[in-house]
This record gives sequence, C-alpha cells and structure tokens, in this order.
Amino acid sequence: MKGQESNHIIPVTRGHGLLEPVLARLRANQANRLINKSHRDGSILDIGCGSFPYFLSHTSFKSKFAIDQQEPNDQSLGIEWFVLDLNKKPNLPFNNDFFDVVTLLAVVKHLNPTSLIELFKETYRVLKPGGHLILTTPAAWSDGLLHKMADIGLVSPEEINEHVYVYTLPLLGWYFGRGGFSMQDLKFGYFEFMLNLWARAQK
Repeated sequence: MKGQESNHIIPVTRGHGLLEPVLARLRANQANRLINKSHRDGSILDIGCGSFPYFLSHTSFKSKFAIDQQEPNDQSLGIEWFVLDLNKKPNLPFNNDFFDVVTLLAVVKHLNPTSLIELFKETYRVLKPGGHLILTTPAAWSDGLLHKMADIGLVSPEEINEHVYVYTLPLLGWYFGRGGFSMQDLKFGYFEFMLNLWARAQK
C-alpha cells in the first residue's frame, strides 16, 4: 500500500537472533526520524533491504522502491523491486533527480570500498536536489562485540558473519565527499546504545 505503513507481519532479517526484532525496529525508527516530512509525498529507494523489507513496510511514502540481491518474500507490499548485485555493478537503473530519499540501512558493511564509492556517486545522481541519502552501519568498535552476540544467538550469525568492512564517522565523511556530497550538509550520530552509526547527506 503506497504512502502508508503496511499491516503485514514479516520477518525482520535473515537467520535468527533474539534481539533482531528490537534492532530492526530501532534502525527503522532512526531512519524515519531523519526523513523530512516534505519528502514523504515523493519517492524513496531502499538499497539492500533484504528479502524481508522491514523498513519499507514501516515507513510512509507515496512511492517505494527496493534493490536487493534477493527476490521479495512478499509481493503484495506495494514496493517496486529490482534484483541487482551492486558489489559487481554499482549502477542504479533510474533517471537523474528521481528520488527524494535513498536509504542504505546496515548495507555498507557488505560492500567493497570501490563499489561503495561508485554507489555513492550513483546515489547522488538519482537524488533530487535537496534529497537525502540516509545510512546506518555498525560502529567500528562494536564489530567484535557483535560477533560474540551472534555466537550466543542474540543477533543473526548469517548477517554478522557477512560483515566485511567497518567504518568510522570520518571515513564515512570521506566516502560521502567522493560521491559528490557537500561536507557542509552532512549530519552524523550514534544509536542502538552506541553500537551503530547513522549519517545523512543532502544533495
């Protein structure tokens, strides 16, 4: 249902972890807090949403788009879906100035640095002027802790074991700059008990 939160009950991530529903909710809440009300009459693209698009089903936008390597688990969520591997080819199949918001929630840790630079450039291209790129990722210091939490079943081992790259706030700022975003329009912070970073860049 476009423009409204879905009533569907769907899994929050791959694998199992006692804290995954809570963490997914906190991540979605953080992203929603960073979205301007004026943008919700437009279009959002969630990159790397997984086959269970928890955030997109819990946010309100006129039009919702998703990119992931997997097919959606539920075809009735009112989301236009594209199956792509952005690590191999980080090109977005959209026109310039198309989206009001693009989100990368818990995704950049899976992308190699070269692909991430190209993806940021592509994100800048498809955002409308004044549009926002919003991302979340684990804080660099929390990587070891997250692996221990996965070992005891608190978070999903399937997700944590695929963490390849970790980022600090200054390093994220460098990637935003390489993508074309102005350093003056960047905002950063922590959430989920300081375990995760959030960042928002404006075109």
